[in-house]
Amino acid sequence: MIDVTLYVQIENLKKVYKTKDRYVTALENVAFNVEKGQFVVLVGQSGCGKSTLLNIVAGLLEATEGNVIVAAERVTKPILNVGMVFQSPVLLPWRNVVKNIMLGAELRKLDTDKCLKRTEELIKLVRLDEFKACYPKELSGGMQQRVSIARALLLDPELLLMDEPFGALDAFTREIMNLELLRIWGGEGKVVGEGGRARTEHKTVIFVTHNVEEAVFLADKIIVMTPRPGRVREIIDVTLPRPRNIDTMGSPEFAKLGMEIRELLMKN
Repeated sequence: MIDVTLYVQIENLKKVYKTKDRYVTALENVAFNVEKGQFVVLVGQSGCGKSTLLNIVAGLLEATEGNVIVAAERVTKPILNVGMVFQSPVLLPWRNVVKNIMLGAELRKLDTDKCLKRTEELIKLVRLDEFKACYPKELSGGMQQRVSIARALLLDPELLLMDEPFGALDAFTREIMNLELLRIWGGEGKVVGEGGRARTEHKTVIFVTHNVEEAVFLADKIIVMTPRPGRVREIIDVTLPRPRNIDTMGSPEFAKLGMEIRELLMKN
């Protein structure tokens, strides 16, 4: 049954790949829900099916069994109202920052002036004002990933899927990008309702990582996956207060959650 109060519903998902000489089960009996505006993180060992799951949610892969429901619609093909960010920024080297961000709008033949205005807003949001005429080779890894995030946000998607976007960065840059991501996520929030009932509604995010600290720092909810075949081992609500900063990482609650997740990941 479709629950209209939830934004993403994943129901008894299974994915089996056929190789040359055998069948490989990547995911089995995966089920969890994502509320609208939640920041959900999938954490697990490499090869546990996290990226496969993200691609099924986006409609880029077909599940062997089970259903994915996004915005009360069953996913049977690639969905449009989604932004995707991958581990590699996948920027075109012959296009500058502005043109890389504008790529999706051009492919869909959308209004150029309107999308260019949105691009300028996003460039300010990701703090690349001074670099908008630069090409990828002139940017650091973190800056390239900011371009990738801005490109994913250009068409104002309700759902943002992020597949280990900071996995290739050094530890220090990764921490900075986690802080930046939360700032950007907060900056993209929309005020809904009026008067005393007004509230800020953020984009719904599903974020994949194998980094425990990253998961705890970013998430409202953490889905801990088992080794292949990937199953949901535990669902953990993260109650650390927002906004989060460097001090959050030094809190006893942060350390306790990190230890709990490590213990879950170490189980056979």
